[in-house]
Amino acid sequence: MSTAPVIAAVDGSEDSLRALDWAFDAARRRAAPLRVVHVRQYAAWGQADVLVAAPPEAEGDPVLDEVRARLADRGVEPEVEYVALEGVPGAVLPELGTDAQLLVLGSRGRGGFASLLLGSNGLAAARDAECPVVIVPRPGREVHGEGPAEPGPRVVVGLHADSPDDATLAFAFTEAALRGARLQVIAAYPWPVQTWSAPGQLVPPVIDQTAVEAETRVLTEGFLAPHRERHPDVRADAEALPGDAAGRLVAASKDADLVVVGRHRRRLLAPARMMGSVTQAVLLHAASPVAVVPPPPAQG
Repeated sequence: MSTAPVIAAVDGSEDSLRALDWAFDAARRRAAPLRVVHVRQYAAWGQADVLVAAPPEAEGDPVLDEVRARLADRGVEPEVEYVALEGVPGAVLPELGTDAQLLVLGSRGRGGFASLLLGSNGLAAARDAECPVVIVPRPGREVHGEGPAEPGPRVVVGLHADSPDDATLAFAFTEAALRGARLQVIAAYPWPVQTWSAPGQLVPPVIDQTAVEAETRVLTEGFLAPHRERHPDVRADAEALPGDAAGRLVAASKDADLVVVGRHRRRLLAPARMMGSVTQAVLLHAASPVAVVPPPPAQG
């Protein structure tokens, strides 16, 4: 297991303390150190892309003092390091992922509007960090749809059969193995398919839905095969489902331990880092923690 740390970003809010608890458990499962980071906000005139030459001492930081007290009676594992930094959190937090195996944040911190489902810092980290980012939502989010077919720990991962993301699948299988969880693989395909024949006219598809579903399932099983070989103890159940991928993943998040989605691959005409619409929708509405996995470095 990698010795790179699991990083928990804290600011004293209840959201960040929930993220801290999740990160503590994740570090313990990975036998990795936990690094607790508090980014002190620059003044409004501060430069977002510059860190101070000498970060402030972690001792005497009231936010980190609260975390120390919270973790004081949890034993000696994992090893915990406390770091105080200064800067604009939305710029500093993504940079923390350079030497981390996981970055964990709450869905919202002290700032922002109460109506926001996801704060700007979480959005920036999920979009820009070089490591997987886990966003822990507030409890009580309601999602529509049926609950899980069977009880027990469960990790959910979305798979696009037309452009599978191997890094996302690898992360999901590893997480399921660490948790002793079942992996629910959701491969959504667009349906109904409609084609235009003339302005204002839609023609029913000539493609049979059963054939589309069967092809999606065959492709999905092929993509899963090498991961199943590497993780023979993980039960991976593939589901080929019609309709909106984001809606399917949000519905599956009910009572799930984690939902795993890929961030986005850079496109030729859109070289900047970005998140796809499915990933954004899942971050905003899932009831469970969501892991956003970046593409491999070669793909940006």
